[in-house]
Amino acid sequence: MTYTSLSLTLIFVLIPLVLSKTFKLGLEKDTIIATIRSIIQLLAVGYILNFVFGEGSIIYIFLMVALMIVAATLNARKKGKGIKGITWKIVFTLVMVEIVTQGVLLGFNIVPTTAQYIIPISGMLIGNSMVLSILFLNRFTAEITSHENEIELILSLGGTPKQAIHRQLINAIKASMIPTIESQKTIGLVQLPGMMSGQIIGGADPIQAVQFQLLIIFALLTTATLSSIMIGFLSYPALFNARLQLLEVE
Repeated sequence: MTYTSLSLTLIFVLIPLVLSKTFKLGLEKDTIIATIRSIIQLLAVGYILNFVFGEGSIIYIFLMVALMIVAATLNARKKGKGIKGITWKIVFTLVMVEIVTQGVLLGFNIVPTTAQYIIPISGMLIGNSMVLSILFLNRFTAEITSHENEIELILSLGGTPKQAIHRQLINAIKASMIPTIESQKTIGLVQLPGMMSGQIIGGADPIQAVQFQLLIIFALLTTATLSSIMIGFLSYPALFNARLQLLEVE
């Protein structure tokens, strides 16, 4: 694709801008900012990856993965700012997700130990983990706020923090995992996933593209489960003080 062809795709940005203006949605500014940021960020990443792939150094691979984790953490922690130590809880979760998934992929030689495989796959898995963390924290804080009286009642009757918040915790974990599970039920029927589509457009054999896509969706399922459960069980103790009283959640 040439830069001329790429510039023509801005038509897809113009359409939502016109519709937002017409229906007074007020999304024009956010749309423009999102467009500009995506262009700058993706072009910058493209040049960086071009350098990293050329060098092939494990140090650069590590730095790229670390950058992804930091960026994902800074974005996800906004939804859990009322939970003490949420930043490090998210970092720990993302690191463990990366260790487990890459440990399986590289340990069993499912994919080669090269930057071309490690970085893109890590990006997809860390990105999914970030989204799951945001979904969980958003639902969890909402559950706590709406059931605050019920939680405090269980505590007043001698229940432990884990018992008091168990139902809200499980509901939030399940709710955050549902999008991943449901999307996998219709994958290939309703949508052709990005990785598979990209490989096919690039000229890869469709069957091989499907095999790589299956690898990703299976890994995403593990990512979704680990992310939701780890964030959940790491977060809930911070919602109570030393006297086992429920703290206010923003």
